[in-house]
Amino acid sequence: MEELYQRLTEQLLAKNPKLPAGRARTWVELLCSDFESTSAKAGADYRGAEYTAKLVSQLIESYGDKLHLFAAQNPKYAHLLNDSDDTLN
Repeated sequence: MEELYQRLTEQLLAKNPKLPAGRARTWVELLCSDFESTSAKAGADYRGAEYTAKLVSQLIESYGDKLHLFAAQNPKYAHLLNDSDDTLN
């Protein structure tokens, strides 16, 4: 899974280069976790990490450059905008 997270983080950083590396990694982990938990709650069979990575990759391609806008409008994700924990890429 670490390799998938790394690949997706690099993809997100390429799509949104102003995003710090630490925050990009957090977004990748959040997107993967949210998808898998939502699928499980809906009763869907687990399709594996590669399937999750493919879906998250599609989300990154579609919305990766806009994640900061989403977080700014949703208090649940506001902590992702906290610059104090960011690691520069």
